[in-house]
Amino acid sequence: MKTPKILSGRELAGFIKERQAYEVAGMEKKPTLLIIRDSDNPVIVKYVQLKIKYGEDIGVKVIDYKAKDSANIAAKIQEASKSPEIDGIILQLPILEKKKTNDLTNLIAPSKDVDGLGEHGNYDSATATAILWLLAGYDIDLKTKKIAIVGRGKLVGAPLYKMFTDSNYQVELFHHGSDLTKLKNFDIIISATGKPGLILNEYVKPGAVLVDAGTASEDGVLKGDLANEVRDRTDLSAITPETGGVGPLTITCLFDHVLQATKN
Repeated sequence: MKTPKILSGRELAGFIKERQAYEVAGMEKKPTLLIIRDSDNPVIVKYVQLKIKYGEDIGVKVIDYKAKDSANIAAKIQEASKSPEIDGIILQLPILEKKKTNDLTNLIAPSKDVDGLGEHGNYDSATATAILWLLAGYDIDLKTKKIAIVGRGKLVGAPLYKMFTDSNYQVELFHHGSDLTKLKNFDIIISATGKPGLILNEYVKPGAVLVDAGTASEDGVLKGDLANEVRDRTDLSAITPETGGVGPLTITCLFDHVLQATKN
C-alpha cells in the first residue's frame, strides 16, 4: 500500500544542529538568548523548554524570563536590547495582551530579533523559514504548484505569504471567514491557525502535500490543525507528522539566527 512521504523536520534539524554545536565550540564569546513570556500556557511552556534544551545541547545559554505584564515586557526588551550580554531576544507568543504584540516586537533591537517578528528586524520569520527548509529538504516543488496558506498570523501565515509572493509562486491566503472548501483546488496546503481539527477530509484532494504548523493545547494535549481523518489517508503525496514536523526546524532556524547575531 502506498503511503504519504513523511516530512520530518526532526531528521533535517539533526544535521544542522551538529554544525551549530561545532560552530559554537569555536566561538570566543558564547551566545546568550533571552526568551520573554507572560504565560504558563502548556504550549508556550513546552516550546520554551524545547529551546532551553536545544541551547544546552549546542552550548548556547538560554534565559527564560517570566514577565508580569506588558509594561514589564517592554522594560525587559529595552534593557536586553542595549545589553552586550544578550545576543538574541524572543518574545514568546501569544502574549496575554495580544493587541500590544506589534508594539512590543518592534521594540526588539533589529540585530537581536532572532524570531523575525519586528517590522525592521534583520532576520526573516523563523517558522516561515523553517517551512521553506522543510519543503526544500524533501524536494517538494513549489514553482509549478498551487499553494494555500491557512491563517495570516504574525508568526507564520503573513510572513510566509510574503515570501511566496516575492518568489512569484501561485499562492492564496485563507483566513477567518474564507471558504475552506476551496482548498481542494490546491496542491500544497500549509495550515497555521492553532484551531485543532480545522482541516477536514473534504478540503483535501488526493495527492496533496500537507504542512501542519498549527499548535494548540486541548485537555493538556498538543493538537495540530489537521483532523485525525486527514492523517489516516493513504492517498496524499506528503504530510508532516503529528510531532516533529515544522517545530524542530523552527527551533534550529532560531538558533541559526542567534549564532549569526552573536558573530555580528
